[in-house]
Amino acid sequence: MREFGYQRAGDVSGAVALIAADPDARYLGGGTNLVDLMKAGVERPARLVDVRELPLDGIEPTPEGGLRIGATVTNSDLAAHPEVRRRYPALTQAVLAGASGQLRNMATVGGNLLQRTRCGYFTDLSKPCNKRAPGSGCPAVTGEHHNHAILGATDHCVAVHPSDMGVALAALDAAVTYETSDRQGKSPIADFYLPVGDTPHRETALPPGALITGVVLPPAPVAARSRYRKVRERASYAFAIASVAAALDVEDGVVRDARLAFGAVASRPWRARAAESVLIGAPADGTTFGTAADAELAAARPLPDNGYKVTLVRNLVVAVLTELAEEAAR
Repeated sequence: MREFGYQRAGDVSGAVALIAADPDARYLGGGTNLVDLMKAGVERPARLVDVRELPLDGIEPTPEGGLRIGATVTNSDLAAHPEVRRRYPALTQAVLAGASGQLRNMATVGGNLLQRTRCGYFTDLSKPCNKRAPGSGCPAVTGEHHNHAILGATDHCVAVHPSDMGVALAALDAAVTYETSDRQGKSPIADFYLPVGDTPHRETALPPGALITGVVLPPAPVAARSRYRKVRERASYAFAIASVAAALDVEDGVVRDARLAFGAVASRPWRARAAESVLIGAPADGTTFGTAADAELAAARPLPDNGYKVTLVRNLVVAVLTELAEEAAR
């Protein structure tokens, strides 16, 4: 590991100024991803600016009726918050499905959004990787890719984004707030993560040196009946091989509103808008749910060893939406 400096920031503007003065520095929250990458030699910052003690650890209502979640709120505190559990249950379920209790106690909301892929080629310095070393190639295309992308990938990168939280936030139309040395900004999560294209090393739309300050959840009555379902290769402490975040509003057997996002199938949390357009106004039954899943998955381009994800995601969508519809009918 490269030797590095360490400095604890006293306020947001001070943290941003420290990074602006040293482009080779990185923000440090819980460190549950960054420190691992430093140990592997993937990340080699000259300095860490500790933002854990900044006053960004609150969860509060917004004037519009949503919730504002500070960037340094821990995953454990987010999952346990009564308003999150009551109004956005899929978010609580997604957070609890991620990592272990010990890691959730350390990991922060801002850091979770910025975690890097767990692709083995990305973390192995002896292998090429366009995400780590632009222009070097993507060996996963012809190599080990059973848990890689089936949607939105290119020959430049087929890795998937690992966040569970991000999938729920995508379904709930969250927005990410940030601050730079000259302005405050806000990005809908749909625009926050960039498509792979031919620049997979550029993962988010954050301006250089920007510090994430929080996440804003809009008021959404449909979110009160929501669910997150994750499939993984072992029962605990494992990343998803596929996941679904869904919210459903049903009246008289017809879908009035629906939100749907997939995880572990693309380089970013995948908002399933084609599926949503099929769902809204249609009967809330298995036939509709299957048709909606098929509409979204028509764009899937699986590799030789990950085609199983198409069937898996379809089954997940039908199962989760059926459960929500049955719940609404009680």
